[in-house]
Amino acid sequence: MTAPVLRVARASADLDALTPFWVDGAGFAVLARFEDHAGYDGLVLGHPQAPWHLEFVRHPDHPPAAASAEDLLVLYLPDRQAWRAATGRMEAAGHAPVPSANPYWDAEGRTYADPEGRRLVLTRRAWSA
Repeated sequence: MTAPVLRVARASADLDALTPFWVDGAGFAVLARFEDHAGYDGLVLGHPQAPWHLEFVRHPDHPPAAASAEDLLVLYLPDRQAWRAATGRMEAAGHAPVPSANPYWDAEGRTYADPEGRRLVLTRRAWSA
């Protein structure tokens, strides 16, 4: 059986403003772009071999809802060198860490806010259920 691919879709007001954060800072690759697909423009990001994607879509009649401090995507990077490289890339791209609303994330990681206020947590923790 083939494992499913997870795509998380989020509304955006400005795809061009998000691209440097997610590509240059977070290190995601642009997997696809589309324009005027039933009125939607979109940007699909991820890592080419990963079974997940992050999609941002823009439609003039459907503005995004305001982001909250708990609107998080979390990347678990337990390898200290990989974590340092990821946080260094974010900060070299001009994205300073922001305090997390939940102190749990600040204990072992850093949180960054994209231009629309949605947050990415880079944590040194390993995932465990």
